[in-house]
Amino acid sequence: MKLSTLAVTAMLSVTAFGGVAFAQDNPEVGGAAMSADKNIIENASNSADHTTLVAAVKAAGLVDTLSGEGPFTVLAPTNEAFEALPEGTVENLLKPENKEMLSTILACHVIPAKALSTDIVSMVEEDGGEHEVETVGGCTLTLAAADGGVTVTDENGTVANVTIADVIQSNGVIHVIDAVLTPKSDM
Repeated sequence: MKLSTLAVTAMLSVTAFGGVAFAQDNPEVGGAAMSADKNIIENASNSADHTTLVAAVKAAGLVDTLSGEGPFTVLAPTNEAFEALPEGTVENLLKPENKEMLSTILACHVIPAKALSTDIVSMVEEDGGEHEVETVGGCTLTLAAADGGVTVTDENGTVANVTIADVIQSNGVIHVIDAVLTPKSDM
């Protein structure tokens, strides 16, 4: 009995150390360390590159959802991505009367599964070069992989590049993108 207890303890210790090493391998985002032990909102709130996204998530009332169990894959547009929208767009979306539209747009950045970049590349290859995925917001996104990079195209033809992949979260994964994705007919 003691030998088996020792073996299980040793296995758990190795697993625990492996988890710590894995968390340390998470890339920094917006000048902040991203902890695999924190949820999407906790980590995004620490990124200097995602202050607009975090403000939008709060305005849309999605903090509890994205702090929840998941798993989620969040395609997280940077502040620069929001700044590239037509002038006044972000301010307009943050108004209380536009909460539903903002919520829909943000939900189009959330896939209801944990999809690492290796998973995405595999799906794209299996589908012959592109893979369509439905988001929590009801949008259909087209994923593609080429030259070591992943792109995401929304229903309006906007192409976002994944600039930082596989930021592991306690409730999923974040992929940082360089454009804001929108549902067809919005914006």
